[in-house]
Amino acid sequence: MPEPGETAPAPLPVQSPPIGGDKLGACGLVLPDGAPPVPADISAAAWVIADLDTGRVLAAKDPHGRYRPASTIKVLLAAVALRTLDLDKVVVGTQEDANADGTRVGIGPGGRYTNKQLMQALIMASGNDAAHAVAMQLGGMKATVEKMNDLAKRLRALDTRAATPSGLDGPGMSTSAYDLATLFREAMTIPTFAELVHTEQVDFPGFPANPQIPGDQDHPGFPIANDNHLLYDYEGTLGGKTGYTDDARQTFVTAAERGGHRLVVTLLQAEVLPIRPPQQAARLLDYGFALASGDGVGALPDAGTTAPNTNVAVASPPPRDTDTAAPAQQHNENLLTVLIVGGLAAALVLAVAAWRLTGRSR
Repeated sequence: MPEPGETAPAPLPVQSPPIGGDKLGACGLVLPDGAPPVPADISAAAWVIADLDTGRVLAAKDPHGRYRPASTIKVLLAAVALRTLDLDKVVVGTQEDANADGTRVGIGPGGRYTNKQLMQALIMASGNDAAHAVAMQLGGMKATVEKMNDLAKRLRALDTRAATPSGLDGPGMSTSAYDLATLFREAMTIPTFAELVHTEQVDFPGFPANPQIPGDQDHPGFPIANDNHLLYDYEGTLGGKTGYTDDARQTFVTAAERGGHRLVVTLLQAEVLPIRPPQQAARLLDYGFALASGDGVGALPDAGTTAPNTNVAVASPPPRDTDTAAPAQQHNENLLTVLIVGGLAAALVLAVAAWRLTGRSR
């Protein structure tokens, strides 16, 4: 990450032949022979559909094109942190955490948080304050970015360069739809990650009053909700991660299981019109499940090699309590939607139950 006065890093070299197979070097659509037309209303400039277990890439668009990842880079941060940090260790929040730019979950100075709670805030609610708190434990911002980039290289995600731990745009920041699928696949081998991306809602601690602020009072804890809306209305969803910056536009990665297949879909540089990224991903998941028994167009890499990985042990999230209400409160960019869902769940339990059985399930 360049300091003030330093030059921006040189572009990452383009791999030749392309990682994953020659077909994946294309800039446009990459489809298997005889594939049906791609679903309508997919605004993403780049996307990939791949099998989480076999690594087979089923279809893609501009799979190795470099784009800004936004908060989907937190998948890479989580993969580093979950294999490094003691999740039971208690961390005290700082003013620097609370002042993090962008989306914040609500860490406060003097608050006491386990590392697992910080990971919940990072993965479920995309808290940049949580990303800062995690990075401080990994050696600071610069050291954390270096660790993230080292892991990306080991995974052969060579279109990826983190410039910030949180996904805020920085010089040289990039990933590709192919790499994002690779990173998510790696993270899903970590049971805690698979659990957290599949969790709908958790309680998050508050923090004490600031004695330097006259009249300040203790800040109570609050619930945080998962901002991946497909958890609530796409049957079989395993979990995912959202992202947005002005430069990156909408970014998204999600996975789902159906008929014995587990698929991951990645979207980069998408827009909210004509349909939002979760709905675009749902259409691509449906499309991918129809192709799941085919030959595919390439493969995700094994860690540290260009060879396809044919049998990665992707962790299964624990089953959710099907009676769990949709989230009642959201301390991020999706607050309004989640409040509405939570209110309906509280007021119309029977209606919500019926909706869950008959709602949008692709």
